[in-house]
Amino acid sequence: MSNKISVGILGATGVVGQRFIQMLERHPWFEVAWLAASDRSEGKTYAEAAKWRLRTAIPPAVASMKVSPAIPDGAPKVIFAALDASIAAEMEPRFADAGCAVVSNSSALRMQSDVPLVIPEVNGGHIKLIDVQGWRKKSGGFVVTNPNCSAIGLVLALVPLHQRFELDTVMAVTMQAVSGAGYPGVASLDILGNVIPFIRNEEEKMEEETRKLLGQLNGSKVIPGAFAMSAQCNRVAVEDGHTESVSVRLKTKAKADEIIAAWSSYRAEPQELKLPSAPERPVVYLSASDRPQPRFDIDLGAGMTTAVGRLRPCGVLDWKFTVLSHNTIRGAAGAAVLNAELLKAKGYLG
Repeated sequence: MSNKISVGILGATGVVGQRFIQMLERHPWFEVAWLAASDRSEGKTYAEAAKWRLRTAIPPAVASMKVSPAIPDGAPKVIFAALDASIAAEMEPRFADAGCAVVSNSSALRMQSDVPLVIPEVNGGHIKLIDVQGWRKKSGGFVVTNPNCSAIGLVLALVPLHQRFELDTVMAVTMQAVSGAGYPGVASLDILGNVIPFIRNEEEKMEEETRKLLGQLNGSKVIPGAFAMSAQCNRVAVEDGHTESVSVRLKTKAKADEIIAAWSSYRAEPQELKLPSAPERPVVYLSASDRPQPRFDIDLGAGMTTAVGRLRPCGVLDWKFTVLSHNTIRGAAGAAVLNAELLKAKGYLG
């Protein structure tokens, strides 16, 4: 018998659900034991229900697994959720109310005051909000969320600067991969040879979530970071990897070598605890003048490392630089898996 923790995946047939399956195939702590998706998939084997989009094969044990109804009855007590926000808003509370630990990639509950929005290298202490959730008090269940795929890479690049020099103003312009729109995503005739300067609700998510992530836990709520934040978001014809052009003003003036040292030396609790999915280096600075690039750099740290480059003075704020992160690994499934690892290390998963 395996001594791993049995986990389930809600939204298992989608792109992020597939990443969960891929990342959990050989996980030392967790084992996929239950899959759920839409009604049209229920009762089919996973191989029949899912249009597999990843380069690695479907794990054989998962391929033959039957897709279950998306209800708490019969589900494991640990659930990874990869649901559309409108569905997640109803379904995730239902699972938490039934006593499940819901580790969510959805935006539905991220800004709810008692729901932790967590990047373990940034604000792992915010998981204490679990203890004030009504679900926790009633059934032992809870919900923890990870951030938007564009916010997560940005915040990993910002946190070393915020801790050492304190942010005053942040401006970010994103060039986001088509995989961030799910499958089938953006029609080819819309995106090929084109840039789409609008992603619904994305700018609002980046601005709100960045301040919550870099805010301070004060009892039963998070006080958002006091810095100014502006985001502009674009969809571009790249398969995987969100690139961001960032400008910052710092409250304490810093030199270029001090900023690069802050990124290069940054380590946090996941690295100290040696969590299985934690990259050895959360942030890597690339000194080449034309890096980072999605084609070459998204797989750093098995897709969990944020790459930063092109640090130079900004004529409006203080400094500008480029950030790259893997949107379906660090920005989605990998973020949730790392959150679950932190929860286990802190005793929240039994």
